[in-house]
Amino acid sequence: MVEGGRAERTAGTVNGPAPGTGFRIDVLTIFPQLVEGWLDASVIGRARRAGLLDLRVWDLRAGAGDPHRSVDDSPFGGGAGMILAPEPVFRAVEAADPPRPLLLLSPAGRRFDQAYARDLAAGGRFSLLCGRYEGVDQRVAEHLVDGEVSVGDVVLAGGELPALMVVEAVARLVPGVLGNDASAADESFADGLLEYPQYTRPAVFRGWEVPAVLRSGDHGRVERWRRAQALARTRERRPDLWRARGGLRPGEGGLLAENGLEAGARPGEDPLS
Repeated sequence: MVEGGRAERTAGTVNGPAPGTGFRIDVLTIFPQLVEGWLDASVIGRARRAGLLDLRVWDLRAGAGDPHRSVDDSPFGGGAGMILAPEPVFRAVEAADPPRPLLLLSPAGRRFDQAYARDLAAGGRFSLLCGRYEGVDQRVAEHLVDGEVSVGDVVLAGGELPALMVVEAVARLVPGVLGNDASAADESFADGLLEYPQYTRPAVFRGWEVPAVLRSGDHGRVERWRRAQALARTRERRPDLWRARGGLRPGEGGLLAENGLEAGARPGEDPLS
């Protein structure tokens, strides 16, 4: 509902930080409880309660003008499904006054990737509008939001899951959210590469051994092995990423050779075995 000209924020935010603190992300959806439950959990929930993230969830049905809180209608020209109507969406967004840019989750949007996540993280605040049903009235895309974003060439029932994906990817880049800020810099897609293989105890499991180099105690050797593995993995599994970074850079060929990963060698092989 709308009270005092403002869209009602869902009750789940009462455990979050005071408004105006932390990196702010607003999400507008017809399923606020679904989104709130996820935002209060795990790493994101802890960062929210610590004041590092200011996450606000708004109910699009707050903009509805009828007792049934209807937000959809049938499409002009006919066709299957219902369309998220412009009037309740405009009213809810204008009442909430979320931070800009406001991005609509849409298959027609810019493809979301780690580079886009870094761009959003650098901005300090943004908002996400979740579509539903068969689509959203085009006037929302043309006159209300600042852009559209897509998480991939898949069809989903709504924008809530893509919105949560965007929130997590960006929130992980906010200083302090992960506890160890080096974690975000050492994950997949850093420098255009997939992450290297990871292992933990036991050293031998069902006859499969952890590479000896990781148990050597030589931290410099470990770092060179990990870098070589990331290079080889990306070259083998994601040629699109490999081409985008321009293939091997100066010095990387020798690093691959040092770790037995010349052309044809498979990632995961252990040069010390």
